Amino acid sequence: MYYMPFFYDPYFWMIILGVAISGWASMNVNSTFNRYDQIQNQGNYTGKVAARYILDQAGLYEVEIREVAGNLTDNYNPTNKVLSLSQSVYNSSSIAAVGVAAHEVGHALQDASNYAPMRMRSALVPIVSLGSNLSMPLILLGLVLGMNQTLIKIGIWCFALVLLFQVVTLPVEFNASHRALRMLNNGAILSPQEMPMARKVLFAAALTYVAAVLTSMLQLFRLLLIFGGHNDDNN
Repeated sequence: MYYMPFFYDPYFWMIILGVAISGWASMNVNSTFNRYDQIQNQGNYTGKVAARYILDQAGLYEVEIREVAGNLTDNYNPTNKVLSLSQSVYNSSSIAAVGVAAHEVGHALQDASNYAPMRMRSALVPIVSLGSNLSMPLILLGLVLGMNQTLIKIGIWCFALVLLFQVVTLPVEFNASHRALRMLNNGAILSPQEMPMARKVLFAAALTYVAAVLTSMLQLFRLLLIFGGHNDDNN
């Protein structure tokens, strides 16, 4: 009876739903990016040039821009002030590439203005990294040791930290996209006709973070239903 989660999981549909949500979000962002990656912006700005222009306009001359391998692997590192643009963005003059580059600049602006949610997310990184690595091993160890509730609860709390990190990430990402669209418009990098296209790309990217939160919420709820029920039985 104690090992029922291994053999029969009445809440397995939550995993399937989570995978479906994440899969849809991933396909949506890739298809949206690819669609607008085929359309060149009228100003002929590449991702690198657009990012450098916006950074310089904001006085962030110290932020370095680098090209990194991969597709949509773009990121901003607040520790070393490096903005990394993927190969599909760095030298591309598509509307999609410029939108993604501006989004990463949005993170640099958040860093420069000490944007509170970004600071909170950065502070959570080491704790969440540990929690994500320990969560499932602790739960499995608790099962192996005969439904050890202490280990299982610690594992669930570790997983909850991952969800907290993802929730804190939402305002960071949405705010970066908002800043990006404002900068692209105010800097006349994209025309009024091109702005809705960039908005669609950034919205599709933001949905991947929403999908991650929903997926983790389903997984956490599933764990609580499974092991909470056992806890009640033991009491």
